[in-house]
Amino acid sequence: MSLYLLALAIAPGIAICFYIYFKDKYEKEPIRLLVISFLLGVLSVLPTLILSELGTYFFGFDPRSSSFLFSLLSCVLGIGLVEEFSKFIFVRYYAYKKDDFNEPFDGIVYCVMVSMGFATIENILYVAASGASTGWLRMFTAVPMHAVFAIVMGYYLGVQKSFGTKAAAIQGLLFATLLHGIYDFVLMYPGIHPGLQFLGFFACLFFGFRFARKAIRLHQESSPFRGIK
Repeated sequence: MSLYLLALAIAPGIAICFYIYFKDKYEKEPIRLLVISFLLGVLSVLPTLILSELGTYFFGFDPRSSSFLFSLLSCVLGIGLVEEFSKFIFVRYYAYKKDDFNEPFDGIVYCVMVSMGFATIENILYVAASGASTGWLRMFTAVPMHAVFAIVMGYYLGVQKSFGTKAAAIQGLLFATLLHGIYDFVLMYPGIHPGLQFLGFFACLFFGFRFARKAIRLHQESSPFRGIK
């Protein structure tokens, strides 16, 4: 793999990490915890692979099945739930327990760091297999969508940690799973007309990014450190 392809594969995830870091306006997280979270995201590929294999073995998940319902279930459970759960456990049982997780926006920060670790490894594999064109395409689609899924999940983790809302973290995991699964289903189900696939794809992007922007704004506004110099 050339340095150009490697840089192309790594750049989107790192850029998104920096973007979210600077969106954390009022009380930034320690760099050490952010780096560890990113590396835990890299590690989350392992449970993803194991759970994917188990899902295929026991349930025969096939996102490209000609059956509408089975393809949808395969995307939501076999891809969305597997990947989001694998990232969720590292945020929930590492970053969430840290004293530095002390404002709502921190849920978004740590979820994005873990998610970008995962997305970066995934991106390297795709770009190594398919080349630069895939890298450029995923730079504006798959990698940002992983960030959107993370923001959805992180928004609710921040709500639970900061406001004591019971089961909000699970709610965030479920919403991220559903969005992830629908996004993959739109791209992978063979029975969708290309025109509808195109519209569905951009609908996922539009509503996902719209939610992400709103989630970022709401958690910025609810920071207990806002206005403190």
